[in-house]
Amino acid sequence: MLDAILAQTRNTALIVGIIALVGLLLQKKSAADVISGTAKTIMGFMIFNIGSSFLGTIVGNFTTLFNTGFGIAGVTTQVEVATAMALDTYGTEVALVLLVGFAANLLFAKFTPFKAIFLTGQHFLYFACVLALVFIAFDLPAVVTIIGGGLILGFCGAALPTLCQSYMNKITGDDKLAMGHFNCIGYALSGFIGKLFSKSANKEKGDASSIKLPGFFSLFRDFIFSIAIFMVVLFYIAVFACVATGNMEVVQTMSGNDLWFIYPLLQGLQFAAGMSVLIYGVRQFIAEITAAFVAISEKYIPNSKPAVDCPAIFPFAPTAVVIGFVGSFLGGLFGMLMMILFKSSVIMIPAAGICFFSGGTCGVFGNAYGGWKGALVGSFVVGIGLVVLPLMLYPAFAQLGISGASFPNIDYNIIGAGLYNVIKIFVH
Repeated sequence: MLDAILAQTRNTALIVGIIALVGLLLQKKSAADVISGTAKTIMGFMIFNIGSSFLGTIVGNFTTLFNTGFGIAGVTTQVEVATAMALDTYGTEVALVLLVGFAANLLFAKFTPFKAIFLTGQHFLYFACVLALVFIAFDLPAVVTIIGGGLILGFCGAALPTLCQSYMNKITGDDKLAMGHFNCIGYALSGFIGKLFSKSANKEKGDASSIKLPGFFSLFRDFIFSIAIFMVVLFYIAVFACVATGNMEVVQTMSGNDLWFIYPLLQGLQFAAGMSVLIYGVRQFIAEITAAFVAISEKYIPNSKPAVDCPAIFPFAPTAVVIGFVGSFLGGLFGMLMMILFKSSVIMIPAAGICFFSGGTCGVFGNAYGGWKGALVGSFVVGIGLVVLPLMLYPAFAQLGISGASFPNIDYNIIGAGLYNVIKIFVH
């Protein structure tokens, strides 16, 4: 019955609008706020769709150029693009997994020792996509996907930040904040690696703040700028590879009226512009939904701990953020090289955004006990995982039409792959 209803309710913008409406009513907002908040949520999702459609076209262009030039299947580890693809086809299931996940997070925080309330709504959305796709890959009933995925999502939101808590306390100096970013396993690993360097860090006073980095690196603290530069470079590599392998006609056909050597610059900048639109839309439609659950948790779960996004800890060790970004990117390139050497059928390409946010946070965690060495090595190791681990789920997701981009963070892939293999035991 639920499957039949879902078949008639594929307007995901309307679904998330209804979720926001319920949240606003639970907060007892005024009629004006309810109407405004609901409308903003629906419009935010529509803006997200505009950005995702635009990005999908550019990712398709890059994939064609890269695959033609190198003769391999290149995939960007860009979670926003993969999420956009998932929502385009399975938006209703993902939205309902997200709703159940938010509610389950509150219940787990209320009745279990895991007290984190996950406030980073966009990462709840990304993880909801991964979990929904795992269930959908086995063609399970929608009710199983929604309830099963939602419960796992809620549990992970409450429990995974616990892995990072001792390091968070060390970084921030108190026990008031938790890490609300689904790379918690990676951050805990980076923190553990940092501890391996604690003796040398104490002896040499090797904290990352003692290192003076070139001012050029400060440019990459602007997320959209770093995305633009990274994609411009990738497009030029793909275009020159096509030229070098005698596929100039492919480049000329795709560039159209643009000069072929200007085309990569324009595509990279357009990708960054599309990403800016997409992120704006995500933040707008997630904001009202998250606010409702924050209000409920503050009222009914007094001992809960807010789990906040990773940039909240960047001010505690800004140099470690840059070291982590560099270390993660180098780790990603190393992982990419290993895939090429071992002739992987799919090559994951590290993305600037994931290297900066997840890699930078790994740097802060590694630096907490291990100084700059812990920051560099910890982020390097996690950077390898960010490009290698998505290989576990990519074939299953590609069969569902989610190809050309992947979900890179460690938690998505370890939890998602574990769930996939457990379901496989019972289904096959």
